[in-house]
Amino acid sequence: MSKTNNIIKDVIIVGVGVLAIWIGLQVVFGTQNPFYVVSSGSMIPVLQVYDVLVVNGNVPFDDIKVGDIIVFNRPNGHDRVIVHRVESILDDRPESKTIRTKGDANPISIPGTDYPITKQEYIGKVFYTVPQIGYVTRILAPPINYIIIAVIVGIMIVKQVTQKKKEPKFETDPAKDPLPPKEEFTKQNDEPYSADSKPDDDKK
Repeated sequence: MSKTNNIIKDVIIVGVGVLAIWIGLQVVFGTQNPFYVVSSGSMIPVLQVYDVLVVNGNVPFDDIKVGDIIVFNRPNGHDRVIVHRVESILDDRPESKTIRTKGDANPISIPGTDYPITKQEYIGKVFYTVPQIGYVTRILAPPINYIIIAVIVGIMIVKQVTQKKKEPKFETDPAKDPLPPKEEFTKQNDEPYSADSKPDDDKK
C-alpha cells in the first residue's frame, strides 16, 4: 500500500510541477499559448517544419520592426495562425499601425495572409526556436503534447540561464602574471583576406 501511495504522490508532484512550468511560461511570455509548431515550409531555411516556436506576447506591436519574425492570425478570416517575417511597415502611426509580412521562401507577400496585419491580428514575436521537437504533436494529442513541449522548453531555457551564470570569470593578478616583454609585441603587417567561399506557416 505504501508503494502505491508513493507512486500517487510522485505523480501529483510531477503534475503540479508541469502545471507550474506551464503557468509560469504563460506569465513570462504574456500569451495564453507561448508555443507554436511550424507546419509548412514558407520560412525555410530559417524555420523548418516541426520546429517549435516560443512566442513572446509581451513585445508591443508598436515596437515591431522590419526583419522581425512574428506570429499572427491570418487577416482574412482569422482562421489560421501564421509565422512570417515583417517585410514592410505600411502605416507607422501608433493608432493605426499596419504591417506587411512575407515568408522567406515565398517570392511575394500574399494578400489576406501577409497583409494587412494590425494589432488585432498580432500574437507575438518569435523569441526562441526549438528544432524538430514538434514531431511529438503527431504522436500525442493536446494538451499532452503541449505539456511535454512546455517541460522541454522550460528545461532548455533554465539550462541556458544556469550555464551563463556558471561561466568562469578569469581575473589576472599583475604580480603573478606580468606583462610579456615589449619585444614580443612586434608590429605585424596585415595580409589580405581571401575566402572561397506553401504559402503560409500554420501552427498547431
